[in-house]
Amino acid sequence: MHQIDVGSSILAHNDALAMHNREHFIEEGVYVLNLMSGPGAGKTTILEQTVRALSGKYRIAVIEGDVQTSQDADRVAAAGAPVIQINTGGACHLDARQIHDNLHTFALDALDLLIIENVGNLVCPAEFDLGEHDKVMVLSTTEGADKPSKYPVMFHEARAMLLNKIDLLPYLDFDTEKALRDARALNLDLDIFQVSARTGAGMEGWYAWLEQRIAKVRASR
Repeated sequence: MHQIDVGSSILAHNDALAMHNREHFIEEGVYVLNLMSGPGAGKTTILEQTVRALSGKYRIAVIEGDVQTSQDADRVAAAGAPVIQINTGGACHLDARQIHDNLHTFALDALDLLIIENVGNLVCPAEFDLGEHDKVMVLSTTEGADKPSKYPVMFHEARAMLLNKIDLLPYLDFDTEKALRDARALNLDLDIFQVSARTGAGMEGWYAWLEQRIAKVRASR
């Protein structure tokens, strides 16, 4: 009797498609970011602010992933970026096939930055390669400092982490030192930015990091 590991088979198929996506991105010289977090961490607000801050300098587009509705996509479009909505119909993550099926809606060679806002979930999104250059994780101070230790894969796979809603720290029992220590224990190379998307605090460092990543992709063409 042969036993088939269905999970491994699904991920292998996804990884093959992700590699195909990555080849497209490399060929066209567009930097691609997979933005992940739990629900309500502030991904969309960070995305809105990023589009507003950088769209005058870079050509930006967004792929928006949600279980249902286009509410977040509508917000991003209002901020000034062309956006594609992908509704997963219940799935807790985007996969490489969904990205590939929607890629040619954009002229990739006319973009500098493509941001994929993944479904709000602390488990599934980190396990699925989409072909992106970097995964970025958003953790908010309202979620609790125990999240890195509870959901290690997300933090291990991320290239950068934004600790959002720092403007609320005076009103919360959030152990910043523990959260950052546990995150870095999982990923020594993790770049961390303490920000408030609402007030703009710390966002300049995040923008500068993005500009460096975009420049690196441009230089590698």
